[in-house]
Amino acid sequence: MASGFFAVLDDISALMDDVASMSKIATKKTAGILGDDLAVNAEKATGFMASRELPVLWAIIKGSFLNKLIILPIAFLLTAFLPAAITVILLLGGVYLAYEGAEKVIEFVFGHKTGVPEPPVQRIPEAEMPEMEKKKVRQAIVTDFILSVEIVIIALSTVIGEPLLTQILVVSAIAILATIGVYGIVALIVRMDDLGCRLINWHKGDNGLSDRIGRVLVRALPWVIKVLSVVGTLALLLVSGGIFNHNVEFLHHLFPGIPSLLKDFVTGLAIGSAAVLVFGWVKKAFK
Repeated sequence: MASGFFAVLDDISALMDDVASMSKIATKKTAGILGDDLAVNAEKATGFMASRELPVLWAIIKGSFLNKLIILPIAFLLTAFLPAAITVILLLGGVYLAYEGAEKVIEFVFGHKTGVPEPPVQRIPEAEMPEMEKKKVRQAIVTDFILSVEIVIIALSTVIGEPLLTQILVVSAIAILATIGVYGIVALIVRMDDLGCRLINWHKGDNGLSDRIGRVLVRALPWVIKVLSVVGTLALLLVSGGIFNHNVEFLHHLFPGIPSLLKDFVTGLAIGSAAVLVFGWVKKAFK
């Protein structure tokens, strides 16, 4: 009886070792999307009153967990009964990520050359703030859903040949860690300015260490958001390009001498630019 019990423990230990090693591989493959997820949600969780930042972020976190509860069972069912659909979903998600990245690049390059002045910033009435807040939360949850699909599918692709239990444990662990990690960092980012203000007001003196640190935090927040936006855009293009270069045979063997990062970026930008053009034509056709 005792030997059987220890045999079970040994099997569990071996399984956990496999899950840990595969989770490391899956985490590396999903790192690009996690960077974009971080940038997008940090941007969407800012711009509210200090008292509303954490409630808004908590609403997005709950939506993110619900997204993954929906996505994970569907992904495992497709793996078991229709594995070919995984690649199709991966490529469709890659088109979306490439579109998002290319749209930001095109807007940056050509957006300021139109000669059309930007409309003046208008103050939003206080009565409309709750509705605006709900709208931004919905947008963040929809974006999180699409990115979560890619995170789950990419993580699943690393364990596609493993037993079902291993797949479930690895992908579920990645999904949970992604949500906790991304939104934990977002919470720290959106509270940077609030912490800075507290440090500034901590002492009455004007030039104390806490005042200097507080001013740095307050001034740094807009730059942190901008840097995350740039990193997120690059991540979108690199991840989407990598998806196509690793799953489309023709692209996989095209230009073998080019460094993989450069090839992924160019592929993502090319596919994204084509998607932007096609979507633009479709919008004009249905106007």
